[in-house]
Amino acid sequence: MLPQFFDRERELMFLEDVYKERGFKLVVLYGRRRVGKTELLKEFLRKKNGIYFLATDESLKENIKSLKEKFYRLTGKEYFLHVETDSLYELFKLFVKETGHKRCVIAIDEFPYLMVVKRGVLSLFQKIIEELLRDTNVMLILCGSAMSIMESEVLGHRTPLYGREVNTLKLLPFNFLTISRIFKDPFLVYFVFGGTPYYIKFYDESKDLLTNIKTNLLTKGRNLYDEPLILLREEFKESRVYRLLLKYISLGYKSTGKLCSVTGMDKSNIMKYISTMEELGIIKHIVPFGAKRKGIYEIVDPMFRFWFKFIYPYRDLLEIEKVEMVENEIRRNIDSYFGPCFEYLIEELLVHKAIKALNMFDSVHKWWHKDKEIDIVAINEKTKEILFAECKWQNKVNANKIIKELAEKASYVQWHNDERKEIFAIFAKSFSKRINSYEGKPVYCFSLRDLEKMMKR
Repeated sequence: MLPQFFDRERELMFLEDVYKERGFKLVVLYGRRRVGKTELLKEFLRKKNGIYFLATDESLKENIKSLKEKFYRLTGKEYFLHVETDSLYELFKLFVKETGHKRCVIAIDEFPYLMVVKRGVLSLFQKIIEELLRDTNVMLILCGSAMSIMESEVLGHRTPLYGREVNTLKLLPFNFLTISRIFKDPFLVYFVFGGTPYYIKFYDESKDLLTNIKTNLLTKGRNLYDEPLILLREEFKESRVYRLLLKYISLGYKSTGKLCSVTGMDKSNIMKYISTMEELGIIKHIVPFGAKRKGIYEIVDPMFRFWFKFIYPYRDLLEIEKVEMVENEIRRNIDSYFGPCFEYLIEELLVHKAIKALNMFDSVHKWWHKDKEIDIVAINEKTKEILFAECKWQNKVNANKIIKELAEKASYVQWHNDERKEIFAIFAKSFSKRINSYEGKPVYCFSLRDLEKMMKR
């Protein structure tokens, strides 16, 4: 079971460093829904002189009423409860008068709700900062889950806050290294539930994976049953379009041309939605190594990938509680589904330089050409080292057989062919035969157990 607050040492240190600096400081904290922003704020505020204020979409008047109570609790001045003002500016003016030059924190969570109930609220906060807070020791944190709003309307170059000294912190889901510190069998958890703290907190290690899937994802009314749909609805006005694109990407329509054909949308329109989902970390544009175009789009967020593969196509069955039929479909196909998941994971570990023997590479890619494909190609431009790796979600893999096929495909990859140093790696659940070299070139074989040991160090 995941603790209420876990990890986030780097993010906490970021906030602490800003807090230690003198003078007014503005922080914009943002990230997807359920990623742990609120818990981070609450942990940061512990034992500090400050307030946590959760904005709502009720009305400006209701928000000001709640903020008055927060200011009363922070200052001890009871008149805040009775002051007759519906002006944020006047309320902050009174607050500054009471706090003087004391170091304090004002954390406003779900800030985009204030933008809904009050037009021009960003311009208003710019005025509050310039005229009231600039010469104080206040640390103002504006936090929000609506990433498209936070990035374009709060941080964008055309916004009132643009040009100010803003400390920006984008909170991301946990990566696999963190998940491996939480769970005994991190691979399967990560393949389905990903690294979003809210999702993984429902995973019960005393039960097997399929039971956890059935309980949390297939059972109507449970916490994660509708989660991807809710995120899309909260983030986007045209959530149905995003849902449509994710549906078809999951079905294999991964190029722009194929998406245009199957949806009837034009390319410029599709790219608008695609770019937004890339920014959210839901999908990724993948171009084969050595090519400049011809890319495809993949769903890279584990929860979204699993949900659109196994949940969304069978919503009609789940709505009438025919859970067993969907469960059987998952049971039949989940092992083959985990193959690409394993590839994504190994790519992530290489990017984070988590595999010591292979931590020399600057960039990590996939490669395909006509009927040939290599799961992972990684390069070091300076040393001219190139890694060719295959990922097999299989037991008792014969590395000797795999390496021959891999080396043959590697010969088609055009990159410093006359001077490069080739390195090979094979990742598998387990091996029946390992090797450490092929035609004088190093070969690394990593099983799940090997990876688990590395992650635990």
